[in-house]
Amino acid sequence: MLSRVAESIYWMSRYIERAENYARFMDVNLSLIVDLPTNIQEQWQPLVNITGDAVVYESMYGEYTRNNVVEFLTFNKNNLNSILSCLIQARENARTIREIISSEMWQQINEMYLGVKDATLTANDNLSEFYRYIKNGSHLFNGIMDTTLIHNEAYHFANLGRLLERADKTDRILDMKYFYLLPRIEDVGTTLDYMQWSALLKSTSAYEVYRKKYGKMDYRDIIEFLIFDREFPRAIHFCLIESDKSLHTISNTQLGTFNNSAEKEMGKIISQLNFNDVNDVIHYGLHEYLEDFQIKLNHLGEEIFNTFFSRSLR
Repeated sequence: MLSRVAESIYWMSRYIERAENYARFMDVNLSLIVDLPTNIQEQWQPLVNITGDAVVYESMYGEYTRNNVVEFLTFNKNNLNSILSCLIQARENARTIREIISSEMWQQINEMYLGVKDATLTANDNLSEFYRYIKNGSHLFNGIMDTTLIHNEAYHFANLGRLLERADKTDRILDMKYFYLLPRIEDVGTTLDYMQWSALLKSTSAYEVYRKKYGKMDYRDIIEFLIFDREFPRAIHFCLIESDKSLHTISNTQLGTFNNSAEKEMGKIISQLNFNDVNDVIHYGLHEYLEDFQIKLNHLGEEIFNTFFSRSLR
């Protein structure tokens, strides 16, 4: 497979996943604000911090207000990571590889883009409905991809992009709660703390399955679940295990071995997850652990680019 084709498939999938993640945590935050006590200030800056685009935001808007953050993360074409920008870039990548992906995949991604483009003038009237449209569209796209695309190299590059993006956002969302939303130790164990942990779980589509598995809300269980669970599709460990399978399928190498720098880096990250638990995270410091993990994920992305997409390969 040509490296440019593989890269387009990889980023098409990442952008769709990114748009869905943005829609989810924006929708959850809007719902959380309705339930917050009147004496609690609305939190909008943490949503921008999740994306890593605070510098860009502040150069455009300065003040963190509801309207500014919604505009920046949802409709602003100058923000390359807004929902609209992600769908534009996903559609452009899909357009260049229409002969590789299925016609059903192209139709779905095109319909999502057109739906968002047409909704930009009216979406503010019903943002929850708009974000639900994005989430459902992404789920439909992933289902179509799983059932209409041959599970060959193309599929595994798309799956790799989808899962790495998902792991990245779970890491960022978990870090947001601990580092940005709970700056005071006296808030631990309060109703506000409970509401924020619940919102975090909902932001990762994990609330219902977490309550079924653990019952009570406990921050140690939540950390264990979102980082180390091997069965929940949005847990970091699950995402890395499954993306490792796709990576080795692409390279045609045996799991547990490596034949390139991307596989080596992936193996190092998974080994850390295999032999760490929540006690190690707490000892190290949750924010520090997640920040270090984010750096490793970014480095893994660089190694995937160097191994499969670099211009020197074309």
